[in-house]
Amino acid sequence: ANKGVQTRRNIIEKSLQLFSVKGYFSTSINDILDATGLTKGGLYGHFRSKEDIWYAVYELAVGTWREIVFKDMRDVPDPLLRIEKAVEHHLRDYLGADVFDGGCFFVNMLVEISGQSETMGRQILGGFVKFSRLLARWLEASDQEGLLREGLDFREIANFIVITLNGAATLYTASRDPDIWRQTITQLRFYINGLKRPA
Repeated sequence: ANKGVQTRRNIIEKSLQLFSVKGYFSTSINDILDATGLTKGGLYGHFRSKEDIWYAVYELAVGTWREIVFKDMRDVPDPLLRIEKAVEHHLRDYLGADVFDGGCFFVNMLVEISGQSETMGRQILGGFVKFSRLLARWLEASDQEGLLREGLDFREIANFIVITLNGAATLYTASRDPDIWRQTITQLRFYINGLKRPA
């Protein structure tokens, strides 16, 4: 059973790198077989289809991203600082550290898959929505602690932050210019600080 778990993990990890670099549709089952050294029978013993592999790959990518973005977050009691840290971790330690060879796995996949597979596209969009909702909850918590200026739309602010992160990911993937993620950190920090109630 242990060997089966290892084989499955190997398929998922190798496919993640392939999908990141080549894209989902340009990656063939033969590419996956070459990367893993498996036969078709060996591969289909674990996954019914390439789409099945993609869902497992997506879960691994999300797990990797979460570990990076929410690292040491329990030690940060200030919810506004938590947003700042999440933004920083996402841009510097996930995007800037080239965790996946092709750039941001989620943005790349969304661009590639949109209009091709509704269910896969919904899965990725759902991840962005969840992250945005979490940021909105942290903003609400900041507000309850009396830290924010009045009349803010938390949902809109949270969406704006996620939109900005995705824009940075697209431009960084295309250019590999670290100034893109560095400047995005600086400007988002400036923006988040501007939400605070004046002292």
